[in-house]
Amino acid sequence: MKRIAVLFFLITLMIFPLQTEAASPGGAHHFGFKKSKNGQLPSIDQEGFKDIVQKHGAIFLGDTTQKELYLTFDNGYENGFTPKILDILKEKQVPAAFFVTGHFVKDQPDLVKRMVSEGHVVGNHSWSHPDMTRISKEQIQTELDKVKEKVAELTEQKEMSFLRPPRGIFSDRMLGVSKELGYTNVFWSVAYKDWDVNDQRGGGYAYEKVMSQLHPGAVILLHSISSDNAAALGRIIDEARQQGYEFKSLHQLTVKNY
Repeated sequence: MKRIAVLFFLITLMIFPLQTEAASPGGAHHFGFKKSKNGQLPSIDQEGFKDIVQKHGAIFLGDTTQKELYLTFDNGYENGFTPKILDILKEKQVPAAFFVTGHFVKDQPDLVKRMVSEGHVVGNHSWSHPDMTRISKEQIQTELDKVKEKVAELTEQKEMSFLRPPRGIFSDRMLGVSKELGYTNVFWSVAYKDWDVNDQRGGGYAYEKVMSQLHPGAVILLHSISSDNAAALGRIIDEARQQGYEFKSLHQLTVKNY
């Protein structure tokens, strides 16, 4: 059964477009944009969904006048690399946010406990990873409540205030419903195709993909299932700090200069 659950999650990730924006007739969007280059901001200003995101107070950038970075991971299932990622974060004293699904919470309770005990934010990535633009308000609440309650049972984190919609799919209604439930939706401004476990290209590739997109106020999305990310993370942190960047927790994020 575990293999079936992992296979299902892999299939859902395979349809996750990171860099192109699309809208359905029902008003759903995929969060995507043209990548940042040379320290400049990515082209989120040019996307048609920006007003919707801002309307509901969703996050995709921090203070773009400051050399600050926000490191976030999506944890749909465990592929053997999260312990190494946590080891590196602990060694480097870097805070991060981990967005977990129901499968991850049930399958890896000790890792969830470790995330919280080591000072990281555990965020909501839904219980079953559905397209939340296609389910009812009641179903959205159930998806989110189950993750929040299970994490609260396992750890000292009794509240959950950050949400990353599965596959980056959202709508005006979905953002409004989750905001009513007390969530701040967290998108990103730095990402690359790291989620395909059959297309890993080494730590050097991950390092170049992330570092080439860094910019002030960046919210970085990485997937913990990626061997490339685990191999590159320490070097990314060290080089970003060499460039004058500081890693901060989502709880410290203040939005300026969108």
